[in-house]
Amino acid sequence: MTDKETLAYETVQAARAPRPYRTRELINGLVTNFHEFHGDRSSHDDPAVIGGIGWLDQQAVTVIATDKGQDLTERLQTHFGSPEPWGYRKALRLMKQAAKFHRPIVTLINTPGAYPGKEAEANGQGAAIADLLYTCADLPTPILAILIGEGGSGGALALAFGDEVWMTDKSMYSILSPEGFAAILWKDASRAKEAAAVMQLTPQDLLAKAVCDRIIPDTGTTFATTLKAAIKPKLAELVATDPQALIAKRQQHFRKF
Repeated sequence: MTDKETLAYETVQAARAPRPYRTRELINGLVTNFHEFHGDRSSHDDPAVIGGIGWLDQQAVTVIATDKGQDLTERLQTHFGSPEPWGYRKALRLMKQAAKFHRPIVTLINTPGAYPGKEAEANGQGAAIADLLYTCADLPTPILAILIGEGGSGGALALAFGDEVWMTDKSMYSILSPEGFAAILWKDASRAKEAAAVMQLTPQDLLAKAVCDRIIPDTGTTFATTLKAAIKPKLAELVATDPQALIAKRQQHFRKF
């Protein structure tokens, strides 16, 4: 195995490892008086997506995060952090609400991808993701997307259509899993380590290609403090930018892909 393959797969393992903090702990470390909203107003609530409003010092913000859960019961409920259509539709309604009240949006992403179950597909999984992407392309409020673990396929991209996309040094972002990539390309899932290097899914690779804009060190139990210090000036900058200029720059950036 080459050094590049070793480094790439170590990144995959770090991204998949349990975080030393719960998602709700991270949210509460970023904002105060967090008020969570539930449901998509048409079918269900999805525990894999946490969304609500809080205060980042004097700035009201909408926070939307994927959640893998901590114990086995929570992980089964969230499908190991894989949202269903109603999770994406919940995120969509909160994003529209944020735009209505001119609140910036922060997304925290840690998902292997959208849940591929039969019920999810039958209830419009693809359409729910497409609606989010379509809406974010023209949403007249700042969006800061942060990958804090796994960033898998369209399930992650749905929440990562931001004015800036950040990654932690323990995260990955890819079109599918290395195992899936290897199985499709070489008919051999055991070549996942080789696939990880070919896919260029590390934060360093993606920063070099301008897919992400910044790498933030995940400092473990103090990560919320580190992240909050980085978010505050960036959100202030984005909030001060004309909404139409934000939209134009956002669209231009993603068209380059």
